Amino acid sequence: MIPDYETLMLPILKALSDGQTWRTREIVARMGEEFELSDDEMREMIPSGRAKLIQNRVGWACTYLRKAGLIESVRRGHNRITDAGRTVLTDPPSRIDSTFLTQFSSFQDFREKSEHASTSDIATDANSVDTTAVEQVHGTPDEIIHSQTAVLTAALRKDLTEQVLAMDPDQFEQLVVDLLVAMGYGGSVVDAGRAIGRSNDGGIDGVIKEDVLGLDTIYIQAKRWQNTVPIKEVRDFAGALLSKRSVKGVFITTSSFPSGAHDFVASIDRRIILIDGDRLADLMIQFNLGVSVAETILVKELDYDYFGN
Repeated sequence: MIPDYETLMLPILKALSDGQTWRTREIVARMGEEFELSDDEMREMIPSGRAKLIQNRVGWACTYLRKAGLIESVRRGHNRITDAGRTVLTDPPSRIDSTFLTQFSSFQDFREKSEHASTSDIATDANSVDTTAVEQVHGTPDEIIHSQTAVLTAALRKDLTEQVLAMDPDQFEQLVVDLLVAMGYGGSVVDAGRAIGRSNDGGIDGVIKEDVLGLDTIYIQAKRWQNTVPIKEVRDFAGALLSKRSVKGVFITTSSFPSGAHDFVASIDRRIILIDGDRLADLMIQFNLGVSVAETILVKELDYDYFGN
């Protein structure tokens, strides 16, 4: 299991006790060995995909140690213990964490400035969002940002689902058209609009181009339901594809599919994509359908090249 950044602080300080300058990637490798991390754990990425998780946590552990004055950055990505760090190791604590570091005035200043900068809180309706997996997350700032973003996304997903369920059938057909076009299917809104909702042929609600040239077609089934889709509906859709000599289909619903439906489509030679209500909402968010950007937050970092380091 990958240790959190606070668990890493003491082992990192001990590793630097030799007085040598360590590159951050060398510290990452050392921590991987010390905590016996597997190859998969060493490759695990943070939610944003911008860096490896262990690298991110080692980086933040070094940042906190540096803010407390226990280590110093000789130049970018190069770390060395300070006299204050050596003093701590003369009688080492069982653990170094943020609470331990508050004894150092430089770290207190860092924390006070950070807390002063965070003047706005994220407000969500706790009764409408399941935040069990993300509430009170203790991690690096990158992980906290992702967790709070997940809370907002969960609330948005719920709101989108409620709006879609309130649509009439014609509006839902238009939503399907708009989404598929936004994803690059259908050629144009006009082409797609002529296809979706016009077939009503043997379990098929529409046919849409796979690309703007119409080199292949995809058959569509769109159901605005609240209850779980019966597996019979999925089987009927597969049969309709067979009668059309087609191997590609998309079944979209506002509700959910039973596990047996996923097992069924995985066992046949036709490729059917099942899109349930949650994935429909996620796709709407991803392709900016029915949503807008409320705020953009830029995360900046020091440009060492500018300072010649």
